[in-house]
Amino acid sequence: MKEKLFLDTNVVIDLLGERTPFYEASAKIATLADKGIIEIYVSALTYSTVYYILARFEGPEIVKEKIGKFKVIAETCDLTDKIIDKGLLSKFSDFEDSLQYYCAAEMNCNIIITRNGKDFKESDIPVLTPDEYLNSLRTNKNYT
Repeated sequence: MKEKLFLDTNVVIDLLGERTPFYEASAKIATLADKGIIEIYVSALTYSTVYYILARFEGPEIVKEKIGKFKVIAETCDLTDKIIDKGLLSKFSDFEDSLQYYCAAEMNCNIIITRNGKDFKESDIPVLTPDEYLNSLRTNKNYT
């Protein structure tokens, strides 16, 4: 069974913004998804945040094109009333992080990939950085 990874917004920004030194690891994860080895998921909220941040540096049309290409390899979790209500009632200190978490749970993701693990202290889903995830694959002699 393929692993289902939920990518936090910061990882998608690293990927689409080609931010060093974080780009390489996020790109390797995207390549695994493109090859069909893993599945990646993001929340609908991620796209608006990525656009808002990257469009200031790269221009709106370039960012839209990048998002369009990324959507080909990523599944999108809709922000439903159920997810919003769970986020409002959660113990997460940050509302946006709670929405990300409940999207990951809704999509049955088995790992959350983020550079801000401290934001997911309340998570029942394992949380790894992109590098930690890739290292776990190397340790298990899988994929990379």
